[in-house]
Amino acid sequence: MDVRQVAKLAHLEITDAEVEIYTPQMADIVKYIEQLNELDTDEVEPMLGGLTTEGEATQTIRDDSATKSLGQEAALSQAPSAVEGHFQVPKFL
Repeated sequence: MDVRQVAKLAHLEITDAEVEIYTPQMADIVKYIEQLNELDTDEVEPMLGGLTTEGEATQTIRDDSATKSLGQEAALSQAPSAVEGHFQVPKFL
């Protein structure tokens, strides 16, 4: 993938100098990922949770079922600042 295309997808402005810097870095990342794809993982048992010790039961698995949502009014009831039905947060740029 082209560095300019990635920058565009991320809504970033990028200079020609930055393209020169990031192009080889991105190529190295892609090369590394391609190496990982070559690994034989057929005998590797999948992990669950990721932060549990081996053999320990994990509570991270649950049914993927639809539940009733919290609702806008309930969600905003504890908000420090709500404006016109939305959370108000500090501006950052």
